[in-house]
Amino acid sequence: MEIFETLEEIQNIEPAAVALGNFDGVHLGHQELIKKAVEKAGESDLKSAVFTFSNHPKDLLPKEKKVKNILAKREKEQIIQDLGVDYLFNVPFTRSIMTMSPADFVEKLLLEKFQMKAAFCGFNYHFGYKAQGNPEVLRQMGAQHGYEVTEIPPYKIKGEIVSSSLIRTLIASGQVEQCKTYMGRHYSIGGEVVVGNRLGKQLGFPTSNLVIDPSMVTPPNGVYVTYCTYNGVRYPSVTNVGHKPTIGHYNKNVETHIFDFDKELYGKQITVEFLQKTRDEVKFDSVKELSAQIVRDCRQASQFHQKHDKE
Repeated sequence: MEIFETLEEIQNIEPAAVALGNFDGVHLGHQELIKKAVEKAGESDLKSAVFTFSNHPKDLLPKEKKVKNILAKREKEQIIQDLGVDYLFNVPFTRSIMTMSPADFVEKLLLEKFQMKAAFCGFNYHFGYKAQGNPEVLRQMGAQHGYEVTEIPPYKIKGEIVSSSLIRTLIASGQVEQCKTYMGRHYSIGGEVVVGNRLGKQLGFPTSNLVIDPSMVTPPNGVYVTYCTYNGVRYPSVTNVGHKPTIGHYNKNVETHIFDFDKELYGKQITVEFLQKTRDEVKFDSVKELSAQIVRDCRQASQFHQKHDKE
């Protein structure tokens, strides 16, 4: 998959079937839309493409609250690539793009830049100045310029429309066990392992620490049953998210203990998948009480894994 991160570097693109949207989370609804673009490309001798923005469009609106990301950039790219996409146009949403008329957006971006011959979008897709463009406008312009438009209806699971806002709510409220239903995979946090306070190791439960990116949506403080993937291998684990109040006050981080694992991971890349929250973060009266609770947390997580792995 070729990835383009600025409009300027997009040159000599082959005619494409383009999936349009923000695709934050690349949930099952997004995947359905992208798969249809990939299928069309295969049938019509076109390249398949995804056009999205590297920042959330609402971030440019002064009165709007910043939207937290569900996926890190490299994870988003990997998921889209795994769907068989040829081109990923992941460019910044700028004031210049924000103030484009819907006609200019179609003609100067979709047609001139991306060589779009077929468009795929969700029922709620909007574009152009003050979001005046919508699927109907896209169809009207398609009749003028000779491209097809496929509008994907709401993608529902258990009667619920799958959306990024729904997934953000699930993560932020700690309902991580529900994310897989709508995303097709567990919610996860990835990054480079940093040096912690090493208390876990002293207590007999060495942990790998990840610093939380403030631009990402994160689960509430507490203990979670998790998987930790390192070097392509997935290990059962248990994870604490929070500030470690029993031993001081630290910035919110993700601290994972991998069962039956003794490798040193400082500086290495890991991914932590969240399966279920087991309790809230608590300030204990002593390190001894904390240590006893960690034993209980590990036992509970281990039992969960044993049952989960048999299913």
